[in-house]
Amino acid sequence: MIIFNYENDFILDNENKLSNWISQVINLEGCKEEDINFIFCDDHYLHKLNVDFLDHDTLTDVIGFDYSIGKNLQGDIYISIERVEDNAKEFKVSFQEELHRVMVHGILHFCGYKDKLDDEVKAMRTKEDFYLKKL
Repeated sequence: MIIFNYENDFILDNENKLSNWISQVINLEGCKEEDINFIFCDDHYLHKLNVDFLDHDTLTDVIGFDYSIGKNLQGDIYISIERVEDNAKEFKVSFQEELHRVMVHGILHFCGYKDKLDDEVKAMRTKEDFYLKKL
């Protein structure tokens, strides 16, 4: 089950459509959807998580806490709306496109994709683009 949570004033205007899309991504990746929480927050909230749990003193757009067991996906995906807004401007894309990219990025991590090495980043971007076209 995909659940959307809000720690700020931001609210998705198309929860059902996005939930169905994320479910489709999970299914196409050969995984099983269990409880997946998207938590939309601000920079301060996500920075604190980054410092407290990952020992990274930086701002970021998304952090995932993956509790999956094998192909049974479950976990929490935290997204900073402020970072998404800034990144959208920097990459010259719409806020919605950047938000959707970050959302699917978190899910793809749960599906097993990494993004530390150059070829991993390329594979991640290719998958993101593929699934963004399905939305």
